[in-house]
Amino acid sequence: MLEFNELKLNKIISLNNQPYKITFAQHSKQARSGAVLRTKLKNLISGEVLEKTFNSGDKAVEANLERIKANFLYNDENNYYFMTQESFEQFSLSKESLTDQAIFLNEGISVDVLKFNNEPVSINLPTKMDFKVISSPPAIKGDTAGTANKQVTIETGAKIKCPLFVKQGDIIKINTETKEYVERV
Repeated sequence: MLEFNELKLNKIISLNNQPYKITFAQHSKQARSGAVLRTKLKNLISGEVLEKTFNSGDKAVEANLERIKANFLYNDENNYYFMTQESFEQFSLSKESLTDQAIFLNEGISVDVLKFNNEPVSINLPTKMDFKVISSPPAIKGDTAGTANKQVTIETGAKIKCPLFVKQGDIIKINTETKEYVERV
């Protein structure tokens, strides 16, 4: 059981026998009333998002998840296919269940797969990953009025804002949680 103060961003809880990830959490306390936690929960199986408010005495059940290592193989229009590193069994996850993580999947990459009731439901990417820049517009002289950034395309097709000095062919490190440039490798 998770106490009220243990409910935090990215925690995975079980509601109605379904795993939900906390994608938004905001604590608030008003004068005489107790503290409340407003959350947005994403169902890891169906992808639906719901809003739920927890009061200070409420408890939640932590989802019973198993973590295994798997490699990303390929994708088609609707599904992403993986193979476990231990048993070499293959499985797929829908595009909806991966949401914005799919833009960082590259063939052969190793990920943590979350299994709920022996069924794969989601993945966890490494926090920082290296990618090759395949397209980078030239920096324009005098284009530094604000923060000097440009949008580059990495090998997975994702577009990332980077400093002006990043060129095509460079390897850059990206934070997969914030989708931001970290450094040039």
